[in-house]
Amino acid sequence: MALAVTVAIIAGGKSSRMGTDKSFVHVRSRPLIEDILAQVDGLGAETIIITNQPASYAYLGVPHFPDVLPEMGALGGIYSALYHSSQPHTLCLACDMPFVVRPLLDYLLTLIPEGDVIVPRLMVEGNAEAEPFRAVYARTCLGPICAALEAGRRRVISFFPDVRVRYVDEPEINRFDPQHLSFFNINTPADLERARQLASSLG
Repeated sequence: MALAVTVAIIAGGKSSRMGTDKSFVHVRSRPLIEDILAQVDGLGAETIIITNQPASYAYLGVPHFPDVLPEMGALGGIYSALYHSSQPHTLCLACDMPFVVRPLLDYLLTLIPEGDVIVPRLMVEGNAEAEPFRAVYARTCLGPICAALEAGRRRVISFFPDVRVRYVDEPEINRFDPQHLSFFNINTPADLERARQLASSLG
């Protein structure tokens, strides 16, 4: 039985550094968005895509929705995912992160009772940084997110002080994804080439 979770793929970025829509670059043998959809198949009760380019995604046959609050960046994308979700919790994934490590996602979903946000956190140059596009958000986050955006606070973590956050730090992450492949994202052509190399080495 599918979990009462929506899987939302956020595809609202401008892809300015890539120069083309990142959802449709080829890491393997098909557009990246198709790879991600295949990797999350059956993970939740529904899968949706948040995009402001609906015509490009129509062929996938997956429900897709625009940003509710345009030009609000990544936090606006998460708000839109929760707004359009039919489930009490939403797993948000970025369209430019090609390696879905299912055991890690499965683990995050088991932690839902422990917080309104279940978010991995990695050490970057000595600082613990949240990874918001491999994270689970409760519908109850809608109000705090809206308040943050109305106050001009657009960082994804801006609303965290107003909700219960369950951080998943590296010792836990490493049990399921020791290489941290889940958090590899594609911003530039060089990143895309590295992703292709990784995908080839992983088979």
